[in-house]
Amino acid sequence: MSFRDNAIIWFSFIGLIISVLLMDNLVNDWGRLSGSWNNLTIFISESLWPPNWSVIEPQAYPVCTVYPLFDFTCSTAWIGIIETLKIAFISTIFGSIISLPLALLAARNLNPRWISFIVRFILAAARSLPSIIWAIFFVILVGFGPISGILAMTIYTVGYLGKLQYESIEGISSIPLEAGKSMGLSRFEISKGIVIPENANDLISQIIFMFEYNVRHGTVIGIVGAGGIGYYINLYLKFLQYDKVIAYLIIIFVVVLIIDFISISARSLFTEDGDNNDDSFFTSFLKLWKETILPKDFLLFSKK
Repeated sequence: MSFRDNAIIWFSFIGLIISVLLMDNLVNDWGRLSGSWNNLTIFISESLWPPNWSVIEPQAYPVCTVYPLFDFTCSTAWIGIIETLKIAFISTIFGSIISLPLALLAARNLNPRWISFIVRFILAAARSLPSIIWAIFFVILVGFGPISGILAMTIYTVGYLGKLQYESIEGISSIPLEAGKSMGLSRFEISKGIVIPENANDLISQIIFMFEYNVRHGTVIGIVGAGGIGYYINLYLKFLQYDKVIAYLIIIFVVVLIIDFISISARSLFTEDGDNNDDSFFTSFLKLWKETILPKDFLLFSKK
């Protein structure tokens, strides 16, 4: 066994010992866990299960005017999850538009260190607070509703996505950058003509991942009044209607699984790892769509 393998084992063992000691310091009364399993069983059988699927039924007011087959689109579950998807999409687009220029400024291989330090500080400040804290802040400023959620998740997206992007930019080869500098190109011309095309696959993959991330967190910010399905979850939690809450959670789980599947398949189009794996039906469909619908210039983003 190599020294590196031994170091990993010892590091894991020491980390486990420290974690146990810290947990023992935090948990003063271990006896509180003795009845937790019975409490969980009672809670699930009496309050949580079975789910109350009335959340997918149309609301009594306003009156649903759609075709009866699609009356589920008037339900609180549908309205909430669609609002969450809208918030996630808008905040991802706005955040990615803002984060890319900041990421280019934060990359140390493109700018002086003092510029990179200032921009990195801004990005770190944006992601230092979770999106739910930003949501509380904007609810106080602009009131309840989706606009607070959009602003909160946009700021967090700028910080989180900006970090992913500038780390990816710093990982590109220095050869094309040096070639651009030797040709007398400005930083803007190098960024536009070399950095972005060279790194486009990773940037697009990160944006898709960020949308997936925002969908998951968009279900939480509604709890503080920032729009989305979290608003209805918080409402029924207050009235102790846990059977409706679990129905919402199941719906969120299914939607997130679908988005995860689409996200993984879509990201595989823009990463080199995706070229080495057997394509699923959905991935094959996306590749066909990419080759037939998208502009031919878009294919130049693929790394050779």
